[in-house]
Amino acid sequence: MTGKSATGGFDVEAEEVMASPRKPDEDRDLVALAQGGDTKAFDELVRKHSTKLYSLVYNMTSNHEDTNDLLQDIFAKAYRSLKRFQGKSAFYTWIYSIAVNMTLNFLKKRNRQRKFSLDDVDQNIQNDADFIEQTSKTDPVKEVNILELQQRLNAAMQTLSEDHRAVVTMFDIMGLPHNQISEILGVSPGTVRSRLFYAHRQLQNYLEEFRR
Repeated sequence: MTGKSATGGFDVEAEEVMASPRKPDEDRDLVALAQGGDTKAFDELVRKHSTKLYSLVYNMTSNHEDTNDLLQDIFAKAYRSLKRFQGKSAFYTWIYSIAVNMTLNFLKKRNRQRKFSLDDVDQNIQNDADFIEQTSKTDPVKEVNILELQQRLNAAMQTLSEDHRAVVTMFDIMGLPHNQISEILGVSPGTVRSRLFYAHRQLQNYLEEFRR
């Protein structure tokens, strides 16, 4: 991953493995220094969280250029708003909220759907026994069916609303638990679960033909 200062551009690779969210107190000292005007401390926060945030934004936009542009805007907004951060939540939760809200606004303003790759699709579906059986074969007929399956899954992802896409990205791709997603989005855990249920059901419906 490459990175620059808080006010400059940067480019990180989406393929990098996202680390687990840090404990709340791991960023506390850096946040305090940054709130006091230490730009190097904020640059360190950028360095620590760039990969995770890149993964979040990229899996919502499916576009590297849009992701890099959004990430610059996200960190710029976080820098401007940092003095108002009171530490009631973890820093990563706070900046995730900024990232999700800005990305959702971007997607809704753009008002068009993006294509997800099969690797980004719901992990529960990819672990489905019938899906594994289908993809474990290598004969030409099966390969044609697998290609059609991928196209159907991509089409299913495109039918999801931005809000449903966000919860699928955070839960299935990034591995965040319901309570963290709830805090990031500012909705109840029940709302998170219902959005996931709807999104999973919609995606799984595209597999029904391949289960017969």
